Parts: sequence; C-alpha cells; structure tokens
Amino acid sequence: MRAFNFSPGPAALPTEVLEQAQAELLDWQGSGMSVMEVSHRSPEFLAVAASAEADLRALLSIPDNYRVLFMQGGAAAQFSLVPMNLTATGETVDYIDSGYWAKQAIGTARRYATVRLAGDAGGTYTTVPRQGELALDASSRYVHYTSNETIGGVEFSYIPATGAVPLVADMSSNILSGPLDVSKFGLIYAAAQKNVGPAGLTIVIVRDQLLGHARAETPPVFDYSQVAEQQSMRNTPPTFAWYMAGLVFKWLRQHGGLAAMQQINRRKAELLYAAIDASDFYRNAVAPDARSWMNVVFTFAKPELEALFLEQAEQAGLRALRGHRAVGGMRASIYNSMPLEGVEALVEFMRQFELQHR
Repeated sequence: MRAFNFSPGPAALPTEVLEQAQAELLDWQGSGMSVMEVSHRSPEFLAVAASAEADLRALLSIPDNYRVLFMQGGAAAQFSLVPMNLTATGETVDYIDSGYWAKQAIGTARRYATVRLAGDAGGTYTTVPRQGELALDASSRYVHYTSNETIGGVEFSYIPATGAVPLVADMSSNILSGPLDVSKFGLIYAAAQKNVGPAGLTIVIVRDQLLGHARAETPPVFDYSQVAEQQSMRNTPPTFAWYMAGLVFKWLRQHGGLAAMQQINRRKAELLYAAIDASDFYRNAVAPDARSWMNVVFTFAKPELEALFLEQAEQAGLRALRGHRAVGGMRASIYNSMPLEGVEALVEFMRQFELQHR
C-alpha cells in the first residue's frame, strides 16, 4: 500500500502516472528500450517534447507570444538566470520579500543588479504585502515575487499589478494548482518537483519581447534566446523528467484541467485548515487571506509532542510531515497529486492524536 506522502519536494506523483511509467520503463512504445535510453534528438523523443509543451500550453492557455523552455538547474539557478537574461550591469530591479525563498532570490539577484525592496512581509512571514503596500519603480527592469512560500506556508491570493514593468514569478510550488492568466506575466519559472514531475526539470515561460537581452557572460545553455531557438535542446535535456512531466500534464487534462484541480485543492486546504482552527491543540499563525493552498504549516500548543506526532504519523502511513529545519513545526504539502483521501486521513489522525494527548 502506498503511503500518503506530504513531502514538500521532491513530492508525490499521481499513482496513475507512476504506473504508466512503470509499465513503459523497459519497453517504451515497442522500441525495446527505456525512454531514458532514447536519444533526445530522435523523432520519437521530439514527439514527446512537442506533446508535453502542447499539453502545458493547453492547460495554462499560454499565448502564442510566449516561449516555453524546459531547462535544468532548478529554481535556484533561475535566481541568477533571470537577472542575467533580463538586465544589464547596474540596472535596477524590484523584488517583493514574502519569505525564505523570496529572500534567497533577492540575495542572489544582488550579485547582478541593484535590488529595490518593493514590498516586505518581514518578521515571521505570516502574511504577504498587499497591492497597496507595494512601492514599485516604473524604471525597474522587472518586478519579482514568489507566489507561494513552501516554508512559511504563505501564498499570494492576487497577482501584483506592475503596470508596464514585466512581472516575474517563481511559481515552483503552486503552478498548475488552478487557472492562471499567463498574459499578466513577463516570465514565470517553476522547478518541477512539486506539481509537475520529478526533480531535474525547470519550466520557464517567457514573453518573446524579453528574449535577446542576455549578458555576454551568460553561458549559452542558460541564455533564454538560445534555449528557445533550439527548442530546449541546446544541450542534452533531462529527458526522463521531461517525459514524466508530459505524463502529468496529460493526467491533469484527463481529470478536468486546472479548474477541476482548483476545486479539489480548495476542498483539501479548507478541510485541513478547518481542523486546525477548530482546535486549541494545533496552531497556524498565517493570516487567513495569505494561507497557502499547497503547504499547510502548523505547530502544537505543547511543542514537546512533535517527535511523538511524527513517529506515530509515520506508522499510520502519513509521511514527511516534519516542518522545514529553518522554522520547525509541521508541514503538510498537499499538491495536486495528494488525493482528498490523504488529507481526510491526516485530519482524522490529528483528531485522534489530540484526544490522546491534550
């Protein structure tokens, strides 16, 4: 029996997707080879790549004037690649600080550009800056924000309005969790290992007009223009991760697309937050209008019970609930692949644990 995996990433994958990959692992499409053994430039794999992009475009209704890049290096690499591709030395960029990952992006960007803090949740990061609190500079090359913070469990419930300045978003942990108006963004990037597929792949969705501005020192394999021109085949891509992402995209389309996924995700999050809010045994400090749908964090009125909770949860098949080492506590990551039944099982376990230890 498979466990309910609440890991923040690498995260759970749909069982149907894993079963299909298992069935095809040794003999992919009758080739007598694994998809991992097929040349990335073969007609067969090029068809996989084209199908994955087409399905992603359909899911997100990506406009024709945007390129979709399948890259390597994770979101952490994009912390550098965004300013390297979009700015010249000394230019100014705006960043919104909403938590741990936003702060990491800010620290990296300062190596390449002058960073203005356009918004700051500050302190313990229990909310996000509101639109009216943002101090945006119309001369900035772009505005960057992290739409969902996996560690603090906060999420933007709105898309920042930035006028004519391109909006850049790290959507690693909430992309594909619901419908999205891509046209409001200049660039979106997302590491795959949460809502897309296994680790090793990073998706970049970039508006055409932002291409062609990479600095001379930008490595060719990380130059968005060159990656786009060569259909993400500037060098050997992570083919198995790309194949798996394609299976996930098809799974999403087969299950009603992002509107249907949004409804399921809302039910899961509401169920778990309701259980926390109804108890004085569990606590969530995040402002209700900034609570993440993807990463639900909570602590105990009696912190000394954390170790026992984790031990018994593991025994009950509820895995990877330990909070990030930077903040402690508990964290339940309930990405698209987490079924409603998994959240129901967690809520029931929490109820029983409280009855035994309050």
